[in-house]
Amino acid sequence: MAKKFNELLARLPESRQEAIRREADGLLQEMALAELRKARDMSQTQLAEKLGIKQPSVADMEKRTDMYVSTLRALIEGMGGQLDIIARFQDTDIRIRNFSEI
Repeated sequence: MAKKFNELLARLPESRQEAIRREADGLLQEMALAELRKARDMSQTQLAEKLGIKQPSVADMEKRTDMYVSTLRALIEGMGGQLDIIARFQDTDIRIRNFSEI
């Protein structure tokens, strides 16, 4: 009989449980656009309707490795989010405001 993940996790030492939680949190903080859309429980068709474009255009955008910030912003806002551009340095993080508003 299959066991629930939470039951298996509970049997591990607390230090191992915490390490697993940190790893899982890290993975949730980093995802491709298609994964993000799916995590937001949205289909390509639903996002396309919100953006006023066709579904194949959403599929093409999700595959891009390079796009305009305005295109990325539209995708994120279509999913109900807000895009922030952050420059990360050793001693500080700086939000770049040039891209905050068009």
